[in-house]
Amino acid sequence: MLWATSLSAINPDNRTQRGSLENSRLAFESTKKGRVAFMGGSITEMDGYRPMMMEWLQGKFPQTEFEFINAGISSTCSTTGAFRLERDVLSKGPIDLFFLEFAVNDDQDAKHSYEGCVLGMEGIIRNFRRNNPKGDVVVTYFVNPSMLEQLRGGKTPLPMAAQEEVLKKYQISQVHLARELAECIDAGTFTWEEFGGTHPKPPGNRLCANIHAELLNQAWAGPLAPKALNHLLPSKFLNPHSFSKGRFLSPQTIKLTQGWSFSEPDWKNITGSKRSRYLGRRLFHANSTAQSLSVSFSGRAFGVFVVGGPDAGKLAYEVDGERKGEVNLYRHHSKKLHYPFSVALVHDLSPGNHQITLTPMAFENRDSVRILEFCLN
Repeated sequence: MLWATSLSAINPDNRTQRGSLENSRLAFESTKKGRVAFMGGSITEMDGYRPMMMEWLQGKFPQTEFEFINAGISSTCSTTGAFRLERDVLSKGPIDLFFLEFAVNDDQDAKHSYEGCVLGMEGIIRNFRRNNPKGDVVVTYFVNPSMLEQLRGGKTPLPMAAQEEVLKKYQISQVHLARELAECIDAGTFTWEEFGGTHPKPPGNRLCANIHAELLNQAWAGPLAPKALNHLLPSKFLNPHSFSKGRFLSPQTIKLTQGWSFSEPDWKNITGSKRSRYLGRRLFHANSTAQSLSVSFSGRAFGVFVVGGPDAGKLAYEVDGERKGEVNLYRHHSKKLHYPFSVALVHDLSPGNHQITLTPMAFENRDSVRILEFCLN
């Protein structure tokens, strides 16, 4: 099934098949069952390309019983994705087909460096491939206004350049919706307003779904493979510190010190908008009057997944009594919203056991610290 956009309007250079996507087709046709996961930010979470692809897959394989996993969480970037992959995707069982998008949020939310984009995306891909060696993966590049302007000017936005390096190394297929849109606008066949903006409207999501359908139809055009084969997992990393063993550690397991609480904050009396997924749950919170807290962990990286609202302060840290630093938990979207994000406090430790000490700090009359999860790699 294809929608409003004709096949001739799609530039084949904006869909790239790398390696094989045959394993998912084999599972759908031979076992009549399929588990398909979608991971990303609000573009994935919303009623957009994801349900369109669900509809397309069900139409293409009408005898197959599908399980669809929506692992989209608004505002989250590839760093959070790497740490939550285990909880939100891998824990669901073997995944036959995995759709992934983080280019926009790595840009406008996280404002990642090139290294930051690689740490997250390589972490996700490598962890997924290690646990699902036969799982097929498709990464999509969505777009915001600044990225669109760069593409129309002949430049490659930083997150796309970094993620593309990961995809090439691991032979991951890609849908370049962003470049397709830029070319359509330049050709006068589509406008940004018709597309719908950073969170596409139905016409923009149909364009996206059409390109995916073309990619998969092309990949599945030949005879059915006799058996599923493992995908490539290179022995060497692009970045040895990538979050390839990312996982969450619940604050519930940590011994409290004075001033820290593991409970639901009194949200009714706290200024700022709150998203419903973070209400009705306990989290780790304190202010600048709290004592320092120590966490022992094993791994090479330690971070926090937080909600930083209008009252967010800073978090100081010290690792193994040597490395020190501090991070501001008030971000560019925090003025009116308790905004979720992850930050890796350290990511390049030697393997083994470590201890980190966390101290809330006031900053410009703001001093709250609210931690949803600790992040380990």
